[in-house]
Amino acid sequence: MKTVLLARGRRIEFPRPPLIMAIVNLCADSFSGDGLTDVQAALDRAQEAIGEGAEIIDIGAESARTNRRAIDEQEEVRILSEFIAGWNARSLGAQAFLSINTWRPAVVREVLPKGGDLLNDIGALPTPENARVCAETGAALLIMHSVGEPKVPHTHVAYDDIWSRLEEFFAEKLALALAAGLAREATILDPGIDFAKQRDDNLRIYRELERLQRFGRPILLPISRKTVIGDVLNLPNPANRDAGTVACLVQGMMRGAHIFRVHDVRVAVQAARLVDAIENGVRSER
Repeated sequence: MKTVLLARGRRIEFPRPPLIMAIVNLCADSFSGDGLTDVQAALDRAQEAIGEGAEIIDIGAESARTNRRAIDEQEEVRILSEFIAGWNARSLGAQAFLSINTWRPAVVREVLPKGGDLLNDIGALPTPENARVCAETGAALLIMHSVGEPKVPHTHVAYDDIWSRLEEFFAEKLALALAAGLAREATILDPGIDFAKQRDDNLRIYRELERLQRFGRPILLPISRKTVIGDVLNLPNPANRDAGTVACLVQGMMRGAHIFRVHDVRVAVQAARLVDAIENGVRSER
């Protein structure tokens, strides 16, 4: 199925080899222990990830962990603004897309006009405000499924049918975003692995991912070192889950995902390239 993504005047057409999104955490309490606290070090990591094959850099200043207090909004604005300034100074935007990982509208309103091709919103879009800012700036919007506000545990949430809820959610949120003025071609869908979901919900999402193709939008899978991997493989330390991450990447590719958010960029790029070569033959280098 042909799908077009528009972001800050740039155009990506699918099908094509999957995009690898590199995680760069500018916070000390990242769940996988890879957080950075220095903006220049984060920019260095972003540049390194681009060299390893990442085509999107996802920068966040706050851990999504629910056992950590949310940071002050102005502190988040300061950190993200400093990173964007450094990104622009190094002209990294000529080499990769920049994804801004934040969800609070007050932060989005201040930060996104300064830069960023994509807003990675883990807040489940309860209001149209973030979609409206994306429409105004030309940034694309990633809509992630979850329940309730981020930074609050939702491990009690249960579904009679996770797929019915996902399909209802994305139909509702796409309509909300479009009503706010955002082009449909500027949206990406993320089923929200591990967010307000149990192990079997997550496994079923992987197994039946093709169902999201009905919306005709690129699908992002945040597969890296997820809790569901640790639960299935009995690996409590997230740093030991990279083999499971690759397994999820392969399954995601076979079921129609377009973008994969990962920590280990080099391994993910190699795995994606090989799967793509098996399925489609060797393509010319980008």
